[in-house]
Amino acid sequence: MSASFRLGIVGGAGWLGSAIAGAALAAGVVRAQDLALSYRSAKPDRFPGAFWTNDNLALADRSDVITLSVRPQDWPSLELDAKGKLVISVMAGIRLAEIGEKHGTRRIVRTLPNAAAEVAKSYTPWIASDDATEDDRAIVRAIFEACGVQDEVASERDIDYLTGLTGSGPAFPALLANAMMRDAVAFGLAPDIARRAVNTVLTGTGRLLELNDASPADTVEAFLDYRGTTAAAIETMREAGFDEAVAKGLAAAFLKSIEMGKA
Repeated sequence: MSASFRLGIVGGAGWLGSAIAGAALAAGVVRAQDLALSYRSAKPDRFPGAFWTNDNLALADRSDVITLSVRPQDWPSLELDAKGKLVISVMAGIRLAEIGEKHGTRRIVRTLPNAAAEVAKSYTPWIASDDATEDDRAIVRAIFEACGVQDEVASERDIDYLTGLTGSGPAFPALLANAMMRDAVAFGLAPDIARRAVNTVLTGTGRLLELNDASPADTVEAFLDYRGTTAAAIETMREAGFDEAVAKGLAAAFLKSIEMGKA
C-alpha cells in the first residue's frame, strides 16, 4: 500500500461514509489532514483536521482515492470527474462499468460494508476492475480491514448476492432478536430483562463464532446431539419453515440488489 494517500468520501456525513472515515482514522490508514468528506446540508462537527465541503468537485481535486457513499437512487445526479483515480463504490447494484464510464476512470472497486463498520465489525466483500493496480487493492484491503473483515470475491454476481447476505446482515440477527424478545415479553418477562437476555445471547454467540472460527452447522449439530431444550426448539423452528424463510429472504435481497442497479 502507498505510504500515504488522500481519501475523499462523497457522502461522508452519512452513517456509512462516516463509519468508514472513523474506522480508517482510528486504524491509522489515513491521516485527518488527508481526509476530505462531502455533505449535502449542515456541515458535521466531527473528524477534527479533516476537510469538509459541499462541493464534490473540490473533494475530487483533494483526493487520490474517492469513495462513493451515496444512495443508488441519488447516484445518477452525482457530478464528479475522477480523472483516472481509484474510485471505491459502496452503492448496492451499480456496476463497475457504469461507475467507470460516469466518473472518467478505469480503476474501480465495488464493495459493500454493513452497519457493523461503525464498531469495526463489518464483513466487506469487494471486486476490482481489471485496471485496478496492486497498490489499489492494498488500499482497499487496508480501508476495509479497518472496518472489520474483508474479502476480494470473484464476480459482480457474488457482490450482488452478498449485498443481501452480509450488506443487510446486521438486520437478520436483529430480526431474530426482536422475535425472541416479543415472545419473552408475551410470556410475561419484563421488557428490560427480555432485551438484556436476548441481546446478550446474540452478542455472545457472535463472539464465540468469531474467536473459534467455528462452523455454524457444527454448533447447531452439537446442540441437536445433546437432545435437550435447544434441540426441541431448533427442530420445531425448522418444521415451521425457518430454513426456507431465510432462503427466500436472501433470494429477495439478491433480486433487489440487481434491480437497484437498473433503476
